[in-house]
Amino acid sequence: MSRIAFVGLGNMGLPMANNLVKAGFDVVGFDVMPTGFTPAAASVAGAVTGADIVVTMLPAGKHVSEVYLGTEGVLAHAKPGALLIDCSTIDVETARHVGGEAAGRGFAMLDAPVSGGVGGAAAGTLTFMVGGPDDAFARAQPALQAMGKTIVHTGAAGAGQAAKICNNMILGISMIGVSEAFALADKLGLDHQKLFDVSSKSSGQCWSMTAYCPVPGPVPTSPANRDWQPGFASALMLKDLTLAQQAASAVGAATPLGSAAAAVYGEMVEDGDGGRDFSYAYRWLQTQEREG
Repeated sequence: MSRIAFVGLGNMGLPMANNLVKAGFDVVGFDVMPTGFTPAAASVAGAVTGADIVVTMLPAGKHVSEVYLGTEGVLAHAKPGALLIDCSTIDVETARHVGGEAAGRGFAMLDAPVSGGVGGAAAGTLTFMVGGPDDAFARAQPALQAMGKTIVHTGAAGAGQAAKICNNMILGISMIGVSEAFALADKLGLDHQKLFDVSSKSSGQCWSMTAYCPVPGPVPTSPANRDWQPGFASALMLKDLTLAQQAASAVGAATPLGSAAAAVYGEMVEDGDGGRDFSYAYRWLQTQEREG
């Protein structure tokens, strides 16, 4: 079984690495903070030396650039022919730049951001959106299947990141729409369950309604039933919506609802709700008063 170096053992990375171990892979981890994962290397260089596959799950594009392109980073110390898989959610430009640098040094690299949150990472049911060469995608299948349920090859380098930010823009917009509807229902005296019973079976149906309902009650597994603990934090949704807006600006795409959703989550974060689940938009909207 392949030896895998896993760099970035945070809330998402640690359960993903654990699932690789459960699948029989020989995994060595590295994180700048102690995580309890064993075996653990003392550095990125130490983790990737001798690894057949390198998987990274990092906070932002600047971290990906540093980990891959730095003098003590992946490209400087990975063995020739190693497969590189970055599961971070970052900007498309950085993903393509790092992928190009990797290719120039003879490495096959995939950008493979995920959807499914901490719960999906723990359960091994993540969705992977994968950009990169066909042969690298084929090589990555055993590792990706150990961590996820749905694996989609979305295109060339950067296409995985493009799919992720487009998907999460849909999600952010739809969650605000569902949250606004329930907040309005409150003002109109309409019971939450009654609105759910109607909308979940009619034209208002969407994932934010039926799988992740932002009000307590109708969907028992939703974060609303545990005081909106994440889940997927509002600050992370703001990060993804900001990446979408940056991409839209770069290519001249009109995304008025995406821009509005980013503004809402920006205000939520400013109000101190960045650590709440992104479905907390419902509760936040309840505190807002319409002007005019």
